[in-house]
Amino acid sequence: MYKTIYVPVDNSDHSNTAVDIGVHFAKAFGSKIVGSHVYAAKMHDKRFKQMEAGLPEEYHDEKELDRQRQIHDSLITRGLQIITDSYLDYVDKKCAENNLPIERRSLEGRNWKVLAEDINTNAYDLVIMGALGVGAVKDSVIGSNTERVLRRVRNSDMLIIKQTQPMTAGRIVVAVDGSPYSFGGLMTGLALGKAFNMPVEAISAFDPYFHYAAFHSISGVLNEEAGKVFRFKEQEKLHEEIIDSGLAKIYQSHLDICREIAQAEQTDVKTTLLDGKAFEKIIQYVRKDIPALLIVGRIGVHSDEDMDIGSNTENLLRSAPCNMLVSNRKYVPPIDTLAEYTIAWTEEALRRMEKIPVFARGVAKTAIHRYAIEKGHTIISNTVVDTAIGHILPKGAMDAMRALGGSLDAAGIDRDKMQADESVVKDLMGSTLSGIMTGIVEEKPKVSADTQAYLDRMSQDYFVCDGCGYIGKGETPVKCPVCAAGGDRFKLVDKKIFEAAAHVEGVLETDLAYDDVPMQWTKDAKEGIRAVPAGFQRRRAKAKIEKTARKLGMTTITLEYAAPMIQEAASEDYTPIFANKGTGASTEAQATVTAAANGANSATASHENGHENGSGPAAEPASPYTWTQEAHSRLERAPEGFMRECTRALIEKHADKIGVTVITVEVANEGIEQAKDYMADAMKTGNLKDMIANLTGSSKSGASH
Repeated sequence: MYKTIYVPVDNSDHSNTAVDIGVHFAKAFGSKIVGSHVYAAKMHDKRFKQMEAGLPEEYHDEKELDRQRQIHDSLITRGLQIITDSYLDYVDKKCAENNLPIERRSLEGRNWKVLAEDINTNAYDLVIMGALGVGAVKDSVIGSNTERVLRRVRNSDMLIIKQTQPMTAGRIVVAVDGSPYSFGGLMTGLALGKAFNMPVEAISAFDPYFHYAAFHSISGVLNEEAGKVFRFKEQEKLHEEIIDSGLAKIYQSHLDICREIAQAEQTDVKTTLLDGKAFEKIIQYVRKDIPALLIVGRIGVHSDEDMDIGSNTENLLRSAPCNMLVSNRKYVPPIDTLAEYTIAWTEEALRRMEKIPVFARGVAKTAIHRYAIEKGHTIISNTVVDTAIGHILPKGAMDAMRALGGSLDAAGIDRDKMQADESVVKDLMGSTLSGIMTGIVEEKPKVSADTQAYLDRMSQDYFVCDGCGYIGKGETPVKCPVCAAGGDRFKLVDKKIFEAAAHVEGVLETDLAYDDVPMQWTKDAKEGIRAVPAGFQRRRAKAKIEKTARKLGMTTITLEYAAPMIQEAASEDYTPIFANKGTGASTEAQATVTAAANGANSATASHENGHENGSGPAAEPASPYTWTQEAHSRLERAPEGFMRECTRALIEKHADKIGVTVITVEVANEGIEQAKDYMADAMKTGNLKDMIANLTGSSKSGASH
């Protein structure tokens, strides 16, 4: 794969490791090593001339000055050449020990500039450079020469050595965003994995939360009239119903392609889809379990070709704790990069789609397609289209659109001609999605009706795919349109448990989101989010919490729900920038969130692990109850952690009441129904907090089912 490997050296620890890794690679691929060092004799000569005015008076004689210049030039030039030879002797020795061919290159000039010119001129297959050189100090993160060379090299892969240990074990992680450079990096990762018997993982990250935080910020500076033009409600609905899950599908398809490419190469890859800002999620992933190598493309899918390096690559170059290969290799997979669907359309449904404005037709078809996959349809008919639209649009919108359609017909307006004039269509459209789904528009409802329609949607059943996190609404999904998981992988979101927690946590405060949807935060949750440093971190954390809650059909944020996301945001290592005072992060809030997050996880952890290895706390008494698999599956539909443990305790309380020790799915369902009445009575009397405290306290005596 790599015929020539170029290794610039300077006798630093990272440089010497680069030599060792270069030799390791050359042995595997039969490569030639090119060792180089750049010395700057002319720079020293210039410095000496600048210092001449400060020499003692006896050296100011012209002949003496010429003599000193010759001596200095001879000593410096020869001395630097000797140093260069010594550095290259180290590379020579390593290659000789391993019977590898070597080429020595002694270069003069400005080091980063000369190196970049040499690399680009000779087009070496791989360049291996240390992240830090001999000039590194305590707070150095990336050497200036290494970064400058990386920005200027366009044809060679660049392996940046950040660890001084041999790269002989561990795993390879490839970050994929659908760009040819990232797929080129995958091909390189697969080849390296085969050569060194290292497992390869592919990860991909998309950000469904950015627009929520951005729109919230924008809405604060727009006047009322400008807000109407921007149509925040329609924007948010468009994202919730189409764009967010569409992004998930696109990035999941990148990972599916990675697996197909790997299988074509007679190997396989583990794939992971991450949601959040790409740099943040990738750095979290590699910090959690540091790999031997992280591979990224030089530029990403949204970069211009003339850009030096992409922003994610730049940030990872500084922050990644592992060796990093920046791919300049391009690869375009010979398969469709979009998801492949095996669904047919009736002629009537296709003719109906032709009535949709051309600029909106693609989004409309994608939305209906995704709905059909989720609900298990293999043929899209007019009925399916109607149901899909009804599933997405607010209650009553179809009647309003039909009425307006009749008005257009009565006025003699040709809807087909409307498609040719996008501005006319946009002026008539009262709602973005209404126009997209039907090609005609609904009358614009009042704000109160919009909010009520949103709350109506919140009352539906919501189902979460445990494979990728996709959220389905209404009837139980048959198949996940993102990761293709079966309907049995979807779990019902039991919102009553969250409502109970809201009553436990006390006072509710209402905030209006940017699209006027009221979001209620409990006092505990409001205090908890202060654990995240003020500013963009807290705004982004709040946006993620509200966004995920809304996708689950919730309008009330409790600390029990928000604590894991708050803890993740608060624990990110942003030092030294955010380690100082004045960040606005509350230590009291951090303690509260940690306790809440631990409380949500500890019961489940001990319940699942049981401390069977004898380590940790003393073993807890075994539970007197035996759960069937069906009953356990029913329990898992409750949110993991505190809520699930509370539900389990209530079911076991019911089992004790009816005198059974084997909990079947029937007993579980009866217990849950009894629990709802039990909670309702406790809410009325104000004893819910004590009730849950007693339940969760007693549940600690239970062992794993």
